[in-house]
Amino acid sequence: MKLLSMKEIEIKDRFFSGYMDLIRDYVIPYQWEALNDRIEGAEPSYCMQNFRIAAGKITGDFKGYVFQDSDVYKWLEAVGYSLMWHPDSELEKTADGAIDDICGAQQTDGYLNTYYIINGLDKRFTNLKDNHELYCLGHMTEAAVVYYQATGKTKLLEAAIRYIDCVDRIFGTEQGKLRGYPGHEVIEMALVRLYEVTKDEKHLALAKYFIEERGKEPLYFEIENQKNQNNFYWKDSNVKYQYYQAGKEVRFQDKAEGHAVRAVYLYSGMAAVAKETNDQELMQVCERLWNNITAKQMYVTGAIGATYYGEAFTFDYDLPNDTVYGETCASIGLIFFARRMFELTKDSKYTNVMERVLFNGAISGMSLDGTKFFYVNPLEVLPEASEKDQNKKHVKVERQKWFGCACCPPNIARLLSSIGSYAYTLTDDIFFMNLYIGGEINTAIHGNKLSVNVETEYPWKGTVKITFNTDTESAFDFAVRIPDWCRDYEISVNGERIHKAPIKGYLYLNRKWSRADEIICKFKMETLLIQANPKVREDLGKTAVSRGPVIYCLEEADNGNELHRIHISKDTVFKEQYEPELLKGIITLTCEGKKLTDTGWNEDTLYQPYSEPVYEKKILKWIPYYAWANRKPGEMMVWVKLEGTNIE
Repeated sequence: MKLLSMKEIEIKDRFFSGYMDLIRDYVIPYQWEALNDRIEGAEPSYCMQNFRIAAGKITGDFKGYVFQDSDVYKWLEAVGYSLMWHPDSELEKTADGAIDDICGAQQTDGYLNTYYIINGLDKRFTNLKDNHELYCLGHMTEAAVVYYQATGKTKLLEAAIRYIDCVDRIFGTEQGKLRGYPGHEVIEMALVRLYEVTKDEKHLALAKYFIEERGKEPLYFEIENQKNQNNFYWKDSNVKYQYYQAGKEVRFQDKAEGHAVRAVYLYSGMAAVAKETNDQELMQVCERLWNNITAKQMYVTGAIGATYYGEAFTFDYDLPNDTVYGETCASIGLIFFARRMFELTKDSKYTNVMERVLFNGAISGMSLDGTKFFYVNPLEVLPEASEKDQNKKHVKVERQKWFGCACCPPNIARLLSSIGSYAYTLTDDIFFMNLYIGGEINTAIHGNKLSVNVETEYPWKGTVKITFNTDTESAFDFAVRIPDWCRDYEISVNGERIHKAPIKGYLYLNRKWSRADEIICKFKMETLLIQANPKVREDLGKTAVSRGPVIYCLEEADNGNELHRIHISKDTVFKEQYEPELLKGIITLTCEGKKLTDTGWNEDTLYQPYSEPVYEKKILKWIPYYAWANRKPGEMMVWVKLEGTNIE
């Protein structure tokens, strides 16, 4: 399996080219200013200040969260991806300067974490459960790999390897080592990425160790707490360890529990290790966990993490819309997990979810101008409730300029700047079309040059044109994903319609491909009413609206307030219209609905005997969920009441 480099991909896509340009031109520079505390009115980051203090370049105290170092690492990873497809000497110079500040703080034994360098190295590795040293190292490693692949520069990569060597000397099963593992996962998948570059078995072995040791008796976190007198954030002994996915060994876990981001980062690392070691049992564990998330704990937008309490999964089918946490990072982590599961299985059930999350629960985390961000991604919002209900204060009506805990903004940047590598995947003899993103791919297969051009107006139109531009003939399978939302499609090669059944959701087209060969995919874009499993209490008697891969919502700006009174019929007919000037160009949906009135009610009456409700007709306007909250603040709703269900 070959993950195509962004150097081999030039995105030319009406939808995502805009996002990528936004990341390069605005988000990356904006976030650099934020990391240096230069955004007026935004919460300070202190990130780069901490590195300069730790390096002895300035004086001061550590400020911010214990994991503040990770913000610049994710920013550097986004920079690396951006430089792959758009070289920029000034941006590279800025990144090199940041790397100088980072490496200037590294200790002689390789250790590098500003919280402990500034506050006292004698306390390092005394609270793996909560203080994020290995988490920060994981993000440092991912940034180092990408920046090396982008520029060929090894300074950050060498620093990361020195820090990993330091960790490897301290942790493991050998006599005299600590049998610890991180409280916040990410280093597991980062070490596999490093192994793919270095081919050093030590890096893969360390990744496997962190996975295998997790949850073993005696629990390391218990030992660590007693030895160092650490406090537990969780008082309830039934949840405190599984919050960290450490309540049991990973091979015995069968449902997603605890902090949602930590969970999917761990599962991504498990899948990566399973792939590199051909560990069939670990693969099966990953599949069990995947099935639990996507069949029982995932929102229709692809968001995960139902509760603010612990930013966590709760229990099967518990999917409240108005108190959901749905952290942007969790959605992005689910994309990471999906990609690695696809690499293991070549099954479209993973890339289908990848698409759902990408077009809905992930990009909703950033404003259309790239300057404001959501940490939480709700499916129902009432501004007054967010202001006055303590249980909903985490649900924001407007995106924020920045966060003191700013994990989400740079996470979006690194995802979108690398999006092409998720869209196309190459094995020794199969080219997989995973996401329908327009662009030009120039790579090699069977030692022959391969140039493929993809044209589409997806997600607004379902036609995709794939053209081969190389002179040398080459025989291989081109695998086209049939989206799970699509009920009618047509695939043709050089004008001849293909009649064959998909395998695991992919239609395999095998021939000797040469210049001017052309694949046309036509996926019928329908507006559909979606229903949830009856076990989802919050959505019983309600429907969500989708068109293609995009989930839609009602917003107060178009439909007025009190959206909870709105009903639509199961026979509703939707009118589609492309509005190029609205929200950077979207297809809107309009339909007839009705809204419950106050007829028969006195404003001083809270309860009364039942009488037939009175409705008024109303024309409803739906916009893509990802685009909500880009106009004036107001109510928003994804799930609306559906007539004809006997549950009003």
